Amino acid sequence: MSWVVRRREDADLDVCVAVLGEVHAHSGYPHHWPDDPVRWLTPEGLTAAWVVESGGTVFGHAALCGHEVSRLYVAPGARGHGLGTRLMAVVEAEAAARGLRLVLEVKTSDTSAVALYERRGWVRRGTERQEWRMARAAPEAVEVVEVHRYEAPVGGGREVEV
Repeated sequence: MSWVVRRREDADLDVCVAVLGEVHAHSGYPHHWPDDPVRWLTPEGLTAAWVVESGGTVFGHAALCGHEVSRLYVAPGARGHGLGTRLMAVVEAEAAARGLRLVLEVKTSDTSAVALYERRGWVRRGTERQEWRMARAAPEAVEVVEVHRYEAPVGGGREVEV
C-alpha cells in the first residue's frame, strides 16, 4: 500500500470520527468517548491536523495544539505499518519549523503509544496520577488515571522516511 500523510480538511472529519470510533472500541482511546467527537478533534488551540490515507481512505490522525501532540490514533486494522511513526514525524517537523519543543501525555496503560514515543527518542519527564471528570456518568464523578509526561528529544524525533 502507498501511504500519504496530508493536512486534514473539514471534509475528513466524519471519516476521522468513524476511525476514532473503531479505535475507541478496540483500545479505549479516547478514555471517555466525547459527547461531540468533531469538536473533540478540533479543540481550542488547534495549530494543525493531519491524516494518513491510502487510496483515498483515512487510516489515522494526529494534531498539534500549541506545543502538544494531540489526537494521535491509527485504525486497528492498519497498525503495524508505521503509520503512527509517519504521523509523529510530520507533527515533529511542523513543531520544529515553528521553533517548538513538543510535549505529550499518555496513559501508562497505552503500551503501544508509549513504545512509539520511546522508539522515537522521546524522554519521559514524569508519571503522575490525574483526576479525570466522568461527565457522562455523573458530573461530580472523577476517575483516577495514571499518565506519563513526555518531551520530544532535542532536535525532534528520529528521522523516518515519509
